Amino acid sequence: MRAKIHLENALKAVLADKGWEWPEKAVIEPPKDKQFGDMSVNVAMMLAKQAKKAPRAIAEDIAAALEGDAHIEKIDIAGPGFLNFTFSQAFWHETVGVIKEAGESYGNSTMGNGTRIQVEYVSANPTGPLHIGHGRGAALGDSLTRILEKAGYDVEAEYYINDAGRQMLILGGSILYRAKQLGGQDVAEPEDFYKGEYIKDIAAEMLKRQPDLLELDEAEATELCKDYGKDVILEGIKEDLAAFGVRHDVWFSEKSLVTDGKVDETFADLTASGMGYEADGAYWFKSTELGDDKDRVLRKSNGDTTYFASDIAYHDNKFKRGFDLVVDIWGADHHGYIPRMMAACEALGKKDGLHVILVNLVNLLRDGEPIAMSTRAGQFETLKDVVDEVGADASRFMFLSRKSDSKLDFDLELVKQKSMDNPVYYVQYAHARICSLKKKADEAGVEAATISPASLALLDTEYDMQLLKLLDQYPDYVEAAARAQSPHLISMYLQELASTLHRYYTNCHVLSAEADIAAARLMLLGCVAGVVANGLGLLGVSAPESM
Repeated sequence: MRAKIHLENALKAVLADKGWEWPEKAVIEPPKDKQFGDMSVNVAMMLAKQAKKAPRAIAEDIAAALEGDAHIEKIDIAGPGFLNFTFSQAFWHETVGVIKEAGESYGNSTMGNGTRIQVEYVSANPTGPLHIGHGRGAALGDSLTRILEKAGYDVEAEYYINDAGRQMLILGGSILYRAKQLGGQDVAEPEDFYKGEYIKDIAAEMLKRQPDLLELDEAEATELCKDYGKDVILEGIKEDLAAFGVRHDVWFSEKSLVTDGKVDETFADLTASGMGYEADGAYWFKSTELGDDKDRVLRKSNGDTTYFASDIAYHDNKFKRGFDLVVDIWGADHHGYIPRMMAACEALGKKDGLHVILVNLVNLLRDGEPIAMSTRAGQFETLKDVVDEVGADASRFMFLSRKSDSKLDFDLELVKQKSMDNPVYYVQYAHARICSLKKKADEAGVEAATISPASLALLDTEYDMQLLKLLDQYPDYVEAAARAQSPHLISMYLQELASTLHRYYTNCHVLSAEADIAAARLMLLGCVAGVVANGLGLLGVSAPESM
C-alpha cells in the first residue's frame, strides 16, 4: 500500500512537471516475478500517444527524474517500456512503525467514504435447520460485512425471513401430520412434506402446548402448526448463527410486505412509471421492455401474489430505506433469476443498485466419501452438527478459502487434523507460534526492540524483507476484497503470510541470535502476529495464542 501510494505520487509529480496527464489505464502493481523488483508500472506505454514519444524514451525520462528519490533503490526499464522499481530497505523498515502506530486499525480504509450498503444473506426458509450450504453463505456474508466496514462503508446486515408462501404451508401440514401420528391416528402420508426428526419433535411440543390441536378445523390446526413451527425453527437458526459468530442487524419478515401494504405500494410505483399494468384480471410487470422474453405476472387473477412480486417489493423497500447499494447472497441455483431481479431494480430507478453474489455447492466429505444432504428427506448434516464437530473457526476458514461461486470440497476429517496440510491450522499456528516465541522470550528476559534506525537496520536479511513487503500489502488486500466483494482474497493473503512466517522461523534464528538482533526480530514478528490476527478477524476466525 505505502509503496504503491509513494510511487503513484512520485510519478504523478513527474508527469505534471512534464505537462503530461496521468493515463487512465496506467497500472501500478507488484510484478508476477519478484526478480523484477517491488513494483511494475506501464505508465510509459500508456503515455506514448499523448507525449508523442516512444514508450522506452518516456520510461528513460521518468527514470531520470526519479533518480534522486531516497526511497527508490533501483529503476529498471524492461521490454517496450515497463518501469520496474526496487525500494530501499529503509523504506520497507518504515512499515514496522506504520503497523505499530495503527494497531488494530491497520488496514482501515476510507475507500467506501460512508457509502451505505445492505448485505442480505442466509435468508433460509424457516422450514428446517441450517445445513452446511447455508453455512457457506453465512460465513461469506458476515465476513464481507466486516471487510466492507473496514474499508470505510456503512454496512447493515439483514436476514429475509421467508415466512409466507407454499413452503410454510407444507411446514404446517408436515407438523400436523406428525401430530396426528403421535395422537394415534392412522393417516395417509402427505405427497409433499418435511420428513426430518425435528418435525416430530416440534409436533410433540405442539401437542403439549395445544392439547385440543387434533380437534380443531384442519385449516386452523395447520395455521397454528405453521406459526409455531416457524418460531421454533427460526429461533434455532438464530442460535446456530450466533454460535457460528454471524451477525444480522435486521430480521425482515416477508409477510410484513403484505400486511404493511408494501406490495401494493410497489405496484403503484410500477404503474406510475409505466412498468406495471392490469390485464386478464392479473397484474403484470412489463419486463419485456428491459430485455426479458415475456412480461411477468406479479398478482394472479385469483388475487395471489407471486414470489417475484414479494421480491420486487422487498428490494423497493430496501432502496427506500436509503441504501446506495444492496448486495444479495444467493445459492448458485438462482443464477437464472438474476437478470429478472436486475430488470426489476432498473424499473424501480435503481439500475446499478443491486449486486448479486452466488454461493456454489459444498460437497461435504468424511475421509473423502461424500455425505448426502436433503432437507426435505431429513438426510443432511446441519451446520450445528458440523460446527460442533470441527469448530466454527475451521468451518468459516474453509468456507472462505475459495471464491464463493466455485464448488468447495469440505472434508470433516481434514479440518480436524493438526497438521500443515490443514489450511486453518496452518494460519492459526503462525499466530500461536509467534505468541509462543514471545512467551519464551519473556522467560529468558528478552524484550522486543523499540523502533529506532539502529534496531530497524538489523532487519537486513531477504527473509526480513519478504515479511515487511507482505505486511505492507495487507491494506491493498483489504481494499481489493472490499472492491471485489470477495473475502477469499483475505484467506489467500493470510496463507501466504503464514507461509512466509514459517519460512522465516526456519531460516532466521530469533532467541538464539545476538541480543540486539533477537530484539529486532521479535519487534518484526509482533507486527506479523498483529496482522494475522487482524486478517483472521475479518474472516470471523480466532487467533489462538497456543495450539
